[in-house]
Amino acid sequence: MTKVVVKHGNVDGALRMLKQKNAKSGLLKEAREKEHYSKPGVKKRMAKLEAIKASRKASKKERRDY
Repeated sequence: MTKVVVKHGNVDGALRMLKQKNAKSGLLKEAREKEHYSKPGVKKRMAKLEAIKASRKASKKERRDY
């Protein structure tokens, strides 16, 4: 269970932190994936697409000129 402490009555900041923690833990993504059955071939295709996206994102990050 993810917990966030509200400091100085800053509910908006606490909500943002809660969303970030949930995104990092992957709990919501995992629940959405398990909501419906998907065939093994579909899982492979989705994994391949995610790997391609991650590869493109990494290459964009390398090409940045700061």
